[in-house]
Amino acid sequence: MERTLAMALVLLLPACAGVAAPPQAARQLFNGKDLSGWEQVGPGSFTVEEGLLKSHGGMGLLWYTREKIGNAVLRVVYKVSKPDTNSGVFIRIADRPKDEWYAVHHGYEVQILDQGPDDWHRTGALYSLSKAVAKASKPVGEWNTLEITLVGQRTVVALNGTKVNDFRGDQPVPPRQHWYEPKRGPRPDLGYIGLQNHDDASSVYFKEVSVLPLKK
Repeated sequence: MERTLAMALVLLLPACAGVAAPPQAARQLFNGKDLSGWEQVGPGSFTVEEGLLKSHGGMGLLWYTREKIGNAVLRVVYKVSKPDTNSGVFIRIADRPKDEWYAVHHGYEVQILDQGPDDWHRTGALYSLSKAVAKASKPVGEWNTLEITLVGQRTVVALNGTKVNDFRGDQPVPPRQHWYEPKRGPRPDLGYIGLQNHDDASSVYFKEVSVLPLKK
């Protein structure tokens, strides 16, 4: 695990002067046993089955309640059940979400959707805001590792060791095209994180959600 986290940091740190070496161990946010520290909002649910988080129905959001996260590497290990499985990892959620749409409009979604219609809506994109620049997903049924590095207003996404996105909160973004796309505007340096359960046909399994803080 530490080797892949180091790879994500190599992608980011040369352009982030003043960021010191991280601690040696990541902290697990999902304990592999139950949903302690997590809360569901919106339709559907997550269950813990054989040490894995599994999504059901939706569209809903399972969010981590215990802290806001920033200046850190968020590591999410997941696998999909079909090529068109739809899910996402939410970051920079401004406040405690009261419903599933709060995270959409007051956070960023790192998309999980290998058969997305374009680079702005497929795995590794910040949904409709910053396109994925590479395809790095593993085949259906294999584990994928997302490493999302948050430093101030910068977000760098690595998928299976390949850099797929590099976004700054103040850079230009495309106009909003649909009602379900996120409202444009700034997101905080620190925010809550969450996992999306999108629909009945999209089962996603997560075996790790961890955070490795970065020190300035």
